[in-house]
Amino acid sequence: MRANRSKSRCRVVPALCGASPKPTLSRKLSLAALILLGGSLPLIAGAWESLGAGTDASVPGLMKPATDFSKIEDGEDKPGGGATSKASVTNANAFSASSGNMDFKRELDFKIGNAIFRKNWVSAPASTDASDGLGPLFNSRACQNCHLKDGRGHPPLTKGIPDDSHSMLMRLSVPAKTDEEKAKLASHRLNSIPEPTYGGQLQDLSIQGHKAEGQINIDYKEKAVKLAGGETVHLRVPGYSIVDLGYGPLAPDTMMSPRVAPPMIGLGLLEAVPEEQILANADPGDADQDGISGKPNQVWSREQNKVVLGRFGWKAGVPSINQQAAEAANGDIGLSTMMIPAPSGDCTEKEKDCLDAPNGNSPQYQDVELGDDLFKLVAFYSHNLAVPPRRDPADPKVLKGKELFSSIGCASCHRPKFVTGEAPGQPHLSHQLIWPYTDLLLHDMGEGLADNRPDGEASGSEWRTAPLWGIGLTETVNGHTLFLHDGRARSLTEAILWHGGEGQPSRDKFAKLSKEDRERLIAFVSSL
Repeated sequence: MRANRSKSRCRVVPALCGASPKPTLSRKLSLAALILLGGSLPLIAGAWESLGAGTDASVPGLMKPATDFSKIEDGEDKPGGGATSKASVTNANAFSASSGNMDFKRELDFKIGNAIFRKNWVSAPASTDASDGLGPLFNSRACQNCHLKDGRGHPPLTKGIPDDSHSMLMRLSVPAKTDEEKAKLASHRLNSIPEPTYGGQLQDLSIQGHKAEGQINIDYKEKAVKLAGGETVHLRVPGYSIVDLGYGPLAPDTMMSPRVAPPMIGLGLLEAVPEEQILANADPGDADQDGISGKPNQVWSREQNKVVLGRFGWKAGVPSINQQAAEAANGDIGLSTMMIPAPSGDCTEKEKDCLDAPNGNSPQYQDVELGDDLFKLVAFYSHNLAVPPRRDPADPKVLKGKELFSSIGCASCHRPKFVTGEAPGQPHLSHQLIWPYTDLLLHDMGEGLADNRPDGEASGSEWRTAPLWGIGLTETVNGHTLFLHDGRARSLTEAILWHGGEGQPSRDKFAKLSKEDRERLIAFVSSL
């Protein structure tokens, strides 16, 4: 019984257990292990059941910053804890595996969810009720087409040619004018006011017989940046416009924000991080005067019917994976769900033909196009795309890069660790020590990255700290190395050099590092 209990504890918080040299320990070795783990024993006992009373003091201990950079920390090689992927990280499927500790019985749910995620939808009416309802105006026919191989999207790769992957979209909004609109923003019922004709985002595709709303046009100019040692890096400065507008001009005060699809890995683990752990890092007024003013985004939960903490999206504008899935289904593909029962997607009253078009609402699917049975499966899939294991985390070059990452202040926003709480219905995601390298908070990133479009509590220059886990596998999975919210950065070095605002001091310290040290820091980030 004792051995079985020990295994259970290791599955819950694997970082506490370490590697066992032999299946059975002597009493002396057992006693030594207990002494070494003394400070963590309350967490083991508490986490075995739930992260509840008696464990609060131990969780901060687990999340303490590293002080010894001569070796990896316990559990660091498995950034998703026990849920870390067990699949190969050497091919394009590195982001497509299920949670490594998930019950085998749930694998079928995961695989069916994957099939729905990959399914191409068609316009209504069609011969099958299970696949119609596309559009009429849309950005993609399938979830997978935006989140390429469950990874990172990109802007158009060739000037003048629309993005063939449709993995980039343009958010649209206007300033609030009426008292009603101002009240909706103040109450967080809306994060932004949609553009009157084109809605909350530009749909660049349409079904037969309808005009697409328009196309994103990008003009890049290059800006040279000098680094220590004489190296010069050229940054792409994008300029955005919308061409081929299908339904008249945009409102003159329209605000635009380009977004590429972010990676899907580890979302269920991020959702399971207790709110208090996230808010513990918030310092909106910079009370400690360290130059870092992380703040939470407060958004409306469609599921809970109240204001809650935002976690997902480039500006933390969405509170849950389920809501993210429903909003993407509706806005990107034009599908109605029980959460958002609008079969015309993002169409507005000024797009009457779109509103009048046939839809795929079906009685056998609760009178929506993506019924709850299918929706829950695709949401489960989204919860359980596993984080890949680290590559060469103990390499001396990587460890030195980790030390530099910490010393120049990157870890002030890209917080290395959290401990997940209780994930309802998904015990395999519960009580895991995870390493996402984000604080899930908003930070002012300066004018260079500003889209000048507020989103909930996020200002036009504030962005959620992007998780870094898996970032070094972007080229393996997606065939490119384009980073940041709009894919402007062509390398990790360029992405760092774009940091302004709260990230400016760290960016400047990076630029002053020797070439060898810059390579060490990049090697560390690439190993995540």
